Amino acid sequence: MRFSRPIRIIGTSMYIVQTSIYTGMVIYAPALALNQITGLDLWGVLVATGAVCILYCTLGGLKAVIWTDVIQMVIMLAGFVAVIARGAVLQGGLTKIWEDAGRGGRLETFDFDPDPLKRHTFWTIVVGGSVMWVSIYGINQSQVQRYISCKSLAHAKMSLYVNLLGLWVTVSLAVFSGLTMFSIYKDCDPLTNGDIGTQDQLLPYLVMDILSDYPGIPGLFVAAAYSGTLSTVSSSINALVAVTVEDFILPICRNLTEKQVAWMNMGLSVFFGALCIGMAGVASVMGSVLQAALSVFGMISGPLLGLYLLGMLFRTSNSTGGLVGMILGLVATLWVGIGGQIFPPTAEKTLPLPVSTAGCNNTMGQNHTSAPWTSAAPLTALPGVRPPLADSWYSLSYLYFSLLGTLITVVCGLLVSMITGGCKQENMNPDLFVKMSDVICFSSCSKSEASDDTEQPATDIDLKADNCTSKAFDPMSKDAEKATKL
Repeated sequence: MRFSRPIRIIGTSMYIVQTSIYTGMVIYAPALALNQITGLDLWGVLVATGAVCILYCTLGGLKAVIWTDVIQMVIMLAGFVAVIARGAVLQGGLTKIWEDAGRGGRLETFDFDPDPLKRHTFWTIVVGGSVMWVSIYGINQSQVQRYISCKSLAHAKMSLYVNLLGLWVTVSLAVFSGLTMFSIYKDCDPLTNGDIGTQDQLLPYLVMDILSDYPGIPGLFVAAAYSGTLSTVSSSINALVAVTVEDFILPICRNLTEKQVAWMNMGLSVFFGALCIGMAGVASVMGSVLQAALSVFGMISGPLLGLYLLGMLFRTSNSTGGLVGMILGLVATLWVGIGGQIFPPTAEKTLPLPVSTAGCNNTMGQNHTSAPWTSAAPLTALPGVRPPLADSWYSLSYLYFSLLGTLITVVCGLLVSMITGGCKQENMNPDLFVKMSDVICFSSCSKSEASDDTEQPATDIDLKADNCTSKAFDPMSKDAEKATKL
């Protein structure tokens, strides 16, 4: 272990808090959509969603999670395609949708303003967004457990490339669905007109507006929305159970039988599922679901990513530096994130794009909903008195939260490590640090072998030992050979 056990416990606790809040948001978004489409009670939908995830996570484990993800991905893409295809028919083709988006200022991608307070620019998305995605794909247990399930390191790397292609397709379809929505409502914005209560209701409203005459298609959209939710929630619950058992229970209860561990996993799945349903109530008061979810990831994943980088890239870092850096990074990101939630940035920083209600009396032959949709959650109110930091520090783009936490953790961790003497050990396990073979994606493809050996239980490792005071590591030993395998 690179750092001490207290750091591992704190990091695991941060991950549990982050994933519980994020999963609550993921449950809330499609439940809100189903509530508006079918009229079902919102909290009844939330509980039903959580119950389904708890059921197949408890009975099927990681294998059920992965295979249901495959099916849900297909359904999700089909929902996007249905919206785009019907929108193209109504608007006269995809070219017309693209032209409307261009005239409405929806295609201005390259805004090179370096101001970190502007919510979306080229730099916030490329720099801040990249760091955030590294934290999601690099250190998040929900993703790492998928890599470990692969037969070899080469297969794990290949899975990331396949995922990259799938992510491109998914995001592209989601973006074009938004452009389709703008083309249809460019002269009558449903949110400004009062037909809906929140931005998260726009796409469900569009589906009922243009697809309600086609039996089963609105249901396909709901299935598509729930596909993304179920795949994320099931992965999160499985990951929460795994880290809780490995880091909190097994180090204390070392003599548990396999049957006892299995029952404990089932019980924890139910517990975390119920916790995530409760967190959906928190999501209902956080405004835009997407921005709130990414903000939570940035606030907590940023310091965790900084801790990992500190341990992998710098041999001089020690446990004291890692602990202090992670705490300072977490305090800074929570400060700016919570402050930005209480005192939202003004329109000068968020730069909302113009919308129109000039054509709201003309239905254009479509079946607009006659009664306004009610909002399940009020938007965040703008306080009357804004402190001086509200228009500077609290207005930092949410995409920079992860970068901020990472930089503070690494810089402060290095400084404290040097002040406290650094890592005095001369010979350290080389597998704890990044090597050239790790950077070159397929350098080990020809040499990768399936890992058939049984993984060493976490209880057999001396979790109390700090790497900086442990004995010298022999890279030619049998333990080193096992450590290189997944």
